[in-house]
Amino acid sequence: MSVTVGVVGATSPAGQQVVAQLLAQGHRVVAYSRNPPVVAEQPGLRWASLDTAGQEAGAEQIPVWIALCHIWAVPAHLGRMAGLGAQRVVCLSSTSRYTKTASSNSYEEALVGRLVQGEEAVAREAAAAGIGWTILRPTLIYGRNTDRNLSEIVRLIRRLHVFPLFGRAAGLRQPIYVDDVAKAAVLAAFTPAARDQAYNISGAEVLSYREMVTRIFIAMGLRPKLLTVPIWLFNGALACLRLVPRYRGWNADMVQRMNRDMVFGHEEARRDFGFDPQPFVLRGVDVGR
Repeated sequence: MSVTVGVVGATSPAGQQVVAQLLAQGHRVVAYSRNPPVVAEQPGLRWASLDTAGQEAGAEQIPVWIALCHIWAVPAHLGRMAGLGAQRVVCLSSTSRYTKTASSNSYEEALVGRLVQGEEAVAREAAAAGIGWTILRPTLIYGRNTDRNLSEIVRLIRRLHVFPLFGRAAGLRQPIYVDDVAKAAVLAAFTPAARDQAYNISGAEVLSYREMVTRIFIAMGLRPKLLTVPIWLFNGALACLRLVPRYRGWNADMVQRMNRDMVFGHEEARRDFGFDPQPFVLRGVDVGR
């Protein structure tokens, strides 16, 4: 059955894929974003401003919402969503709420706090508004050369023609493709079992940080060139690196994470809404080729 779905953060990488998947399934989409639209309006798709949502006469009822913005921004909009007949809302958080809890970086420490508080506020205020909520916590998101994770590695490889690894870089990762994040959001939005639940979502493959970077080289059509840097040497050079604006946010915790496992299973998501992600396979579009 076709329904109208509000997509907040529709120009984000995951938001673009959510819109595409919803339209392909025959749903109507009202897309919200503070950035200019990335695609023109078309049958089944219209762009709108969340700041004025519901203020126009005869405003369309939107029973299902998928919010790809920062989760701590969602509670401020729940009242508007409820006024437009919201019954379900799916939001994105991050497994960073677990992996960065011991960070000594003030930005990362604040991020963890905002993620935790955002999740709690969504659950509390959505319930108070009579809206069923689902929170998805993806692992490292990659794909379509639009993410902040893998794309940064690609940029560094293009610039240096080598990638520095600190220590053994044996920490395990479970990257999730951006299309699979979108698929999880759409599936959860229409599955009753996912109501009032939070899920970790991840890719189908577990691999080391070193292997992940090696595959990026190969996808770029390059022979892998990995420079192993002793952790003690990096710690000594960190002060100099921070003088470069792009690397001002680097800290010793980032190096330690290369050697720390960050693996999160997605068994509950598979059980409740049939989440079935792909392994870590890179295509030309994912590395800007």
